Amino acid sequence: MPEPDDARAALIERMHLAGREISAAAVMFHTALAARHGLSATEEKALDLLDRHGPMTPRELGTASGLAPASVTGLIDRLERKGFARRAPHPQDRRSVLVEIALDRAGDLGPLFADWVCSLNELLARYSDAELAVIIDFLTECAARQRTATARLSQQD
Repeated sequence: MPEPDDARAALIERMHLAGREISAAAVMFHTALAARHGLSATEEKALDLLDRHGPMTPRELGTASGLAPASVTGLIDRLERKGFARRAPHPQDRRSVLVEIALDRAGDLGPLFADWVCSLNELLARYSDAELAVIIDFLTECAARQRTATARLSQQD
């Protein structure tokens, strides 16, 4: 029988591997989905941020994405050129703009998620409320740590 420390180490290794698997699968999914509309995965995920958080200043989008300011400017330019986002005057700060989704184009992406959402809901049904709470806590903390790591990488440029 393995020692408790060995068993935990094996579980942690499996968690790392599972994390790598889900990360790769998510990147590939979002790359394929975005490509259907001439977007990069980064552009599609920026639209997701705008969808979840509403209009944002370029600085807020940079903070939420962890991207460097120059990268955010290019990202917004591309989304605007492709018709998926637009810059609008900031209602409280005339020197600033808000980046908002162009709903007429971004709405085209939603139906592409339908099969995945259905499959995910089937998977979630297997877990109790308490288990779901633990999974939510873990994923939320992982996302926060991933954003921190992304920001660190962007600051090294």
